[in-house]
Amino acid sequence: MTFTALVIGYGSIGSRHAGILASMSLVDEVYVLSSQEHIPYKTIRSMKEIKDIDPDYIVLASNTSMHYEELCYFENNFRDKTILVEKPLFQQYHDLNIQNNSVWVGYNLRFHPLIQLIKKKTDGKKLWHIQVFCGSYLPEWRPGRDYRDTSSARREKAGGVLLDLSHELDYVQWMAGKVVPEYVVLGKASDLNIETDDLFVLVGRTEEEATVQITLNYFTRQPVRKIIIDGEGISIEGDLIAGSAKVTEDGNKLDYAWPELSPNFTYQAEHENLLSRDFDGACTFLEGQELMRLIDLCQSKSISY
Repeated sequence: MTFTALVIGYGSIGSRHAGILASMSLVDEVYVLSSQEHIPYKTIRSMKEIKDIDPDYIVLASNTSMHYEELCYFENNFRDKTILVEKPLFQQYHDLNIQNNSVWVGYNLRFHPLIQLIKKKTDGKKLWHIQVFCGSYLPEWRPGRDYRDTSSARREKAGGVLLDLSHELDYVQWMAGKVVPEYVVLGKASDLNIETDDLFVLVGRTEEEATVQITLNYFTRQPVRKIIIDGEGISIEGDLIAGSAKVTEDGNKLDYAWPELSPNFTYQAEHENLLSRDFDGACTFLEGQELMRLIDLCQSKSISY
């Protein structure tokens, strides 16, 4: 069985999704909904045209601020569609009840072999401490574009480091359970010419009483994306950029590495998971909603920098 796919939005992430889907044997046709010209796929210009192509699989890669309205449109006008919403799910929490379609959230890092390894190694173990650091330099995120004009730099486009880098909050909750923030810093600390927050620091606990520290920023010049976990009989140090992990488990030390992992690997794995209706490990709509609750809570509890 093959599928017709529709990608809504053709920015950097939308074009990536379209290219990956076009390369997959499970997909026989890719459409893009965008106002842009010269797109190398069949293109439609409005939501009303979607019924004409009747896609099986839909990727919402539009601006985050549009996701709620778009999901409401699909829920009111379509049934039995598989819909992947690029992260984060919304700009803020919405009490939306999905009944007519199958909706998932694009936290593709769950499909990274390092995150999968940590999930497997820590499953059922008592964890004591989780430390996560993700820092990179926003002006270098999108080569050829002025970072000041991107959605990351603008509040009305749902930019800001907490929403942009919410992968870290998602995989911590996926691996260790619900996070309860106790101390949060959220604000602008650097000299970047943006109107959004560029620093997020969370100190809290999971419901299983593991201490959690998460730091996200837009201003680290040499990108860093690391995870350190200590718990009952286990210590793990993972580096998502290097694609490596050091695991000490019950006195045994093991090294893991994925040096040739394609930048598109996790995206493709996520699409294959949803198209094959496996769904194991994919972020559910309800999990995405719960993460929005955490994000909203962090914003309400935060101390401005």
